[in-house]
Amino acid sequence: MEKNYLYCLLRPESDHSLDQQLALLAEITQSFASSLHIEDTLQIAMERFMDYLDAEAVSIFLLENSNRELVCHACAGPVDVSGLRLDSSQGIAGHCVATMQSEIVRDVLKDPHFASSVDAGTGFETRSILCAPLIVNDVCIGVLELLNKKGGDGLFDDRDKHLLTALASSAALSINNARMATALVEQERVQKELELAREIQERLLPSNQEDGFPVSGMNVPAREVSGDFFDFFALDDGRIYFNLADVSGKGINAALLMAKTSSLLRCLAKTHPDPGELLNLVNNEVCETASHGMFVTIVSGFIEPQAGVIRLSNAGHQPPLYHHPDGEFEEIPAEMPPLGILADLEYPVVTLKLDGGRLYLFTDGVTESLIDEQQMLDVSGLIGLIQDMSALTSRQCLENIIAEIRRPGLRQLDDITLVVIECNNDQTEASAEPRQLLELHFEADPDYLCEVRTQVRQAITQLGCPETVIAELILAVNEACMNIMQHAYEGDCSGKIVLEINGSAQDVEFVLTDNACPTDTDCIKPRDLDDIRPGGLGTHFIQSIMDSCDYGHLENGRGNYVRMKRKIGGV
Repeated sequence: MEKNYLYCLLRPESDHSLDQQLALLAEITQSFASSLHIEDTLQIAMERFMDYLDAEAVSIFLLENSNRELVCHACAGPVDVSGLRLDSSQGIAGHCVATMQSEIVRDVLKDPHFASSVDAGTGFETRSILCAPLIVNDVCIGVLELLNKKGGDGLFDDRDKHLLTALASSAALSINNARMATALVEQERVQKELELAREIQERLLPSNQEDGFPVSGMNVPAREVSGDFFDFFALDDGRIYFNLADVSGKGINAALLMAKTSSLLRCLAKTHPDPGELLNLVNNEVCETASHGMFVTIVSGFIEPQAGVIRLSNAGHQPPLYHHPDGEFEEIPAEMPPLGILADLEYPVVTLKLDGGRLYLFTDGVTESLIDEQQMLDVSGLIGLIQDMSALTSRQCLENIIAEIRRPGLRQLDDITLVVIECNNDQTEASAEPRQLLELHFEADPDYLCEVRTQVRQAITQLGCPETVIAELILAVNEACMNIMQHAYEGDCSGKIVLEINGSAQDVEFVLTDNACPTDTDCIKPRDLDDIRPGGLGTHFIQSIMDSCDYGHLENGRGNYVRMKRKIGGV
């Protein structure tokens, strides 16, 4: 069947036999398939096409520049037109591209599409043209063109057109495959370069310090390389230098500017204690060397840990958030433009005494993170997260915020970088102060337990507990609720239960109260596990999980309480 198709296509009535035409096709196809240098192979093929079809000249034009131009990539004949560029909408070649049909023009002077400007520029005289489109997957990528039949009556015929169509099909497929191979090699090369750039960037970022160090930071790139960076390190005089910055743009250019700026800051910060002067020096250098309108927004400063004082300068960056010990939030806005915009600027210095509060520095990748498919976190949302996690250590708060804005299913639109600074000498004691995480009122109906478990999870997740501990605590609360429903209320679903959860970074407390008749607390104890009688296992389970568990009656004589505690610090 394949031979019959080729038989009709190539027409054995031509000057060459069918076997000769098939041999030419096989030769050309094999050359294309085995070639590592498609341009050289095309040049050889052009000469074979010209000789076989007895033409004066032949050329291949490929579409480029968003298909607006046809560019000659290979040719043979008396005039070398390699590199010649034509408007893809003009000439017979342009008409062939538009129609995606092979075309014979026996007299170019009578064809309205003929562009005589090429002959005028080259000195070649075109009389007739045979043109075939290069098509791959129904997309035209260029044309194969023969000029001036030499033998016979000097005109191309349908037999020539059928053969050229078959040759063009083979050439088009080979060109497309060569392009794909080149693109794959380039993609692999770029990927390796990006991986190397990311590795270098990670080495530029500071390593996590021991617990108690005033600064914690995290960077999560949206792509292989990041335009964000942060840094902090201790100086010989006891101060700590820190910065957080965002380079405009994406990709390698932003990564290179990031690496340069970060290195300058790390070097100069050791000898220039004034943050405003430091930014002025770096700004002048960036202004001299930055290209393509790139710039750097940055917050940079020094910490005096013992005094709890921060001196910082802000060059066009997102206002840092100071979370006061009393719960209020204060933004510290930028007063000067980013680095790389204008040289010789004086950057003002802001002095801040933390007094037990925390300073949050972040890039717009944090506030522009999606909390659903349409809504961004924004500064108000970040404040809400900070409030929910204020009982955690700085590091726990940092990690939990990043985890929240990178929940599975949410797209990351930009690099995410967050730094937290806390200079509280009484940090351990402050974080140990308990606060109420939840107060929940519900009926003694087992149908409410699903909601109770959900509320408990949300509350104790704020404490930064591992998932295994969270799961154990939820089960313990569930068992305690079931005991109240079954034994205190004896199945009366109209009874009321109140759950209070108080916690800190060190421990968590659960208090359950009811308004049932006072129970005999001496009977509330776990029984031996070897005793297979019903009851008692729930109490045993609770006491195996909790560090302490005590029971009692409410002061008014109407109701009972269960108080359970568990240490979580260091788990």
